[in-house]
Amino acid sequence: MVDNDRVVVTKWSFAEGAETGWHRHGHDYVVVPLDDGKLILEEPGDVVREAPLGFAKPYFRPEGVEHNVVNGSGKPFAFLEIEIKRQS
Repeated sequence: MVDNDRVVVTKWSFAEGAETGWHRHGHDYVVVPLDDGKLILEEPGDVVREAPLGFAKPYFRPEGVEHNVVNGSGKPFAFLEIEIKRQS
């Protein structure tokens, strides 16, 4: 949606049970849910946790987060991811 020298904004839309695949975030980022829902986070060390999310209730995570994200909402789910690029 936006990719410039300061931010990357991506809309992620998932069918029920869809997943991102394992990835590591290269930037600090903010997630803004576009509906109420629940994500299942698979993290290193076989850690699995649930993350209930509320419509338009953003959260911040730092660079380096590594995980696989699964839509556990029981319905399609979408969110905006806003990555904050470091200024050089």
